[in-house]
Amino acid sequence: MAWNFPMVVLAATLVGAGSSVFHPESSRVARMASAGQHGLAQSIFQVGGNIGSSIGPLLAALLIVPHGQRSVIWVSAAALIGMLILYGVSRWYAANLTSTRGRQSLHKVDNGLNRGQVFGALSILLLLIFSKFFYLASLNSYFTFFLIDRFHVDVQQAQYSLFVFLAGVATGTLVGGPIGDRIGRKRVIWGSILGTAPFSLALPYVNLEWTLILVFCAGAMIASAFPAIIVYAQELMPGKTGTVSGLFFGLAFGMGGIGAAGLGRLADATSIAFVYHLCAWLPVLGLVAFFLPDMRQRPAA
Repeated sequence: MAWNFPMVVLAATLVGAGSSVFHPESSRVARMASAGQHGLAQSIFQVGGNIGSSIGPLLAALLIVPHGQRSVIWVSAAALIGMLILYGVSRWYAANLTSTRGRQSLHKVDNGLNRGQVFGALSILLLLIFSKFFYLASLNSYFTFFLIDRFHVDVQQAQYSLFVFLAGVATGTLVGGPIGDRIGRKRVIWGSILGTAPFSLALPYVNLEWTLILVFCAGAMIASAFPAIIVYAQELMPGKTGTVSGLFFGLAFGMGGIGAAGLGRLADATSIAFVYHLCAWLPVLGLVAFFLPDMRQRPAA
């Protein structure tokens, strides 16, 4: 219902503020409910948002494109349902926060690392967050424009194609956490981000059909890192689940926003094709994950 651009910005800011308040504490809830499978719990928690994001382009294609922007008001019913569900979750959280289960899931455990090692590992994770979310921003924000520019598809087809990418992101998020529980989070982080490079580097050069295949694979690969990164960071700073989650979710959203703005400016100055050729190299930064300390053998909270 916003009637001018400042009101649109204000509304978007409120949506972002709500998301920012929600994520740190909800990560604590997910960890508390995990029964020791922290990666699986984090994946399930994050994939809810990914599924919602992947459905967004479908709603745009099926609802907003044919019926206009005002039709998006019906989607706000989902937010109301979410509020009702979270009321029940908050009651469970309050009841369990001081229980034996709650204390065991959130208490401090010595990970055997000194302050310098923790700081170094956090610095590497922040660089990986930059790589991951700048690349995701190039696809989230500009993939439809890339398809229209390169293959001359219409807006509706471009939105369907964006759904393919976001479905890959949801798939990767769901599998990344439980795989990290089994083989170690460092391996997942390293393999996920660096493993995206073959798909991202090939993406600007193939036809439309292969573009959709590669973008699904790239989305699945690079998204599988984030649940592992969050849980790895929580284990780096045990007992500070909310702080760590807030830091990394905040940086993730912030990097995505900065990336979208910066890449849009770059696309205006050069071309959308140049942006995709440049961003294709970002996953190569996954090489730095080799220097993360391996905590597979260390006790976890």
